[in-house]
Amino acid sequence: MEDCLAKKMEITVSEAEKRTGRNAMNIQETYTAYLIETRAVESQSEGQCAPVDSLWRRYSEFELLRNYLSVTYPHIVVPPLPEKRADFVWHKLSADNMDPDFVERRRIGLENFLLRVASHPVLCQDKIFYSFLTQEGGWKEMVNETGFQLKADSRLKALNATFRVKNPDKRFTELKHYSDELQSVISHLLRVRARVADRLYGVYKVHGNYGRVFSEWSAIEKEMGDGLQSAGHHMDVYAASIDDILEEEEHYADQLKEYLFYAEALRAVCRKHELMQYDLEMAAQDLTSKKQQCEELATGTVRTFSLKGMTSKLFGQETPEQREAKLKVLEEQIQEGEEQLKSKNLEGRDFVKSAWADIERFKEQKNHDLKEALISYAVMQISMCKKGIQVWTNAKECFSKM
Repeated sequence: MEDCLAKKMEITVSEAEKRTGRNAMNIQETYTAYLIETRAVESQSEGQCAPVDSLWRRYSEFELLRNYLSVTYPHIVVPPLPEKRADFVWHKLSADNMDPDFVERRRIGLENFLLRVASHPVLCQDKIFYSFLTQEGGWKEMVNETGFQLKADSRLKALNATFRVKNPDKRFTELKHYSDELQSVISHLLRVRARVADRLYGVYKVHGNYGRVFSEWSAIEKEMGDGLQSAGHHMDVYAASIDDILEEEEHYADQLKEYLFYAEALRAVCRKHELMQYDLEMAAQDLTSKKQQCEELATGTVRTFSLKGMTSKLFGQETPEQREAKLKVLEEQIQEGEEQLKSKNLEGRDFVKSAWADIERFKEQKNHDLKEALISYAVMQISMCKKGIQVWTNAKECFSKM
């Protein structure tokens, strides 16, 4: 981890800017660009002020980077991007992807994504990622030249492998099930949180009615007027405080959403393993079939029904020369098949070893992050309750002085 990019370079997404331009279809569109700033850490440790390098990136470029990383490193749980459009929002928040508050939260999420990649022991060393941070012009062309799109597995092929693989690895099957459950649990948690936020907002704002009533009441009282007026002021402050509280809550909701999207990254690793296992099984099946054909040709017996057997009965047996030529071709195919099967076995073992090492790293990260987020959320709720107690304590003192 000492060699990771995050230790050598400060990375921030410092600004978001609304822009208008034309897309590939020559249609005018409005989009948000994000300013990425980087600074070498080594120069600062030597007492020198390192210059800041900066460039602008669109969200679609972040998507291209992540797609490249997912295809190039299929054994890695690639960090997810923040949501493109707001989800699990309570009614006072805008779901518009151009809303300033949403853009700001997404800016923070994009910075977090870059820091996650820069801290990863493998991903941080990728040249395309480094160029994303440092090279504004020609970056897209550089990514496309890698040909990563050609390596991407089709959804249909992945679905086919899921249903047809005969000997799935139990660990990956359990992990896939866990990722489904994790996504479900966090989704429910975010929905509950949104409902609570809605109701909490109403409860706080209705306290403003206390402030108005106490203020009106103070106008008709001489001895009690000042106390009622002061109590009304405390109620107004309490009612207004909910806006900052719920804004802070959104930060914790975004932390949960990150792991909602991480669940899909986990499933992607499982799907890749299923595909590799399916390819291995198909190669083994093909090799077995060719060995059987070779044996049948050599002995002149046909164990199972086949078109070849029917053809022999109808049109007569092959000549020794023809059989010899076919045997030679089959033997070459068997040799190739055995080498291919050996290669796929080695590739599969390497994938499992690398994937499981990264999954263990991810689990440790997840446990730490979610624990910290939940503790911070609880601390925030305790603080909020204490403020409520303080408001009513202050109101009580106001009433006591009347």
